[in-house]
Amino acid sequence: MSLVVLTLAFALAQAQNIEALNNQAQQLAQAQQFEKAERLWKQALAQSPLFFPAAFNLGYMNFFQKRFAKAEPFLRQAAKIRPDDFNSHYLLGIVQRELGQRDTALRAWRTALALQPNNVKLMQIMAVEYGLGGYFSDAAAVAKRALALSNNDQNAYFIALKAVQDAHDPAGLKIAQEAVTKFPESPRANFEFGFHLQKAGQHDDSLRYLRRAMELDPRYEEPFYFFGGLMLDEGRLDEAIPALKKALENKPDYTSASVALARALMEKKQESQAVTVLEEAIRLSPKHPQPHLMLSRLYFRMGDQERAAQEKNLSLSLRRENASLMERPQGRPFQ
Repeated sequence: MSLVVLTLAFALAQAQNIEALNNQAQQLAQAQQFEKAERLWKQALAQSPLFFPAAFNLGYMNFFQKRFAKAEPFLRQAAKIRPDDFNSHYLLGIVQRELGQRDTALRAWRTALALQPNNVKLMQIMAVEYGLGGYFSDAAAVAKRALALSNNDQNAYFIALKAVQDAHDPAGLKIAQEAVTKFPESPRANFEFGFHLQKAGQHDDSLRYLRRAMELDPRYEEPFYFFGGLMLDEGRLDEAIPALKKALENKPDYTSASVALARALMEKKQESQAVTVLEEAIRLSPKHPQPHLMLSRLYFRMGDQERAAQEKNLSLSLRRENASLMERPQGRPFQ
């Protein structure tokens, strides 16, 4: 028998052995005998480092068990073996995100999206992650792309609205109008349109949609807060205070609503009630500087300059320590 024939016979036997190991490992994994399956797949990889099923299945099995640090190198290996495999890149991005590696995850998902350009679910995940990373223009672009492919999905509208708002993209008003036209009974759609109408200077129309959102879902805090804030700015305190109280009833740790309510109560000369509201806000969000700053103003107005100074200094200290609570992150392009 020639050397070539012997070599081919050996390669065929090795391939059959690796396939047998893979089949056996799959059966063990289905029976949730994960340790035994892992040993067999690792054995297959040791014999053939380019054997894709073993690398991918090891990654997926560890992903399934939420063992993300163990899953990551196997999925990275699988993606390298088969650069055109969508699932490898997609799952690699998921585990990298879980490991706190957002930028690396986004790069994996970019590769996955190039393989499946119309994958709306992936685009929505990317829009959220781009936004969390401060990549606002990238988030808006991919969110609008997802919306164009799934404009019967409420969630697609809301993801797009958040993204374009962060990016200061003027498309927000148009998207919000489309959302409320398609979903007129949606509290969120009514609130978003009311919010964007106000930003566009259409005050009366804005109030109509905000009121509608409050009617549709009395447990939804955002419309009550935004409506109450508008009434406060206009000096319509008797309308502002109930709305702000309702926002806090719905979300007790809503610091911005607490500060706005305290300001309204102060304008009504109900300083003791304002102090109570702010003290509760501090109890629920002790690191937030705004309630302390508002307390400083209240104490100064009540003639207690010593406590006013203490609260002001505490507010400044908390602002230095927790800058992210007050400062809006700056947008930047994803590299």
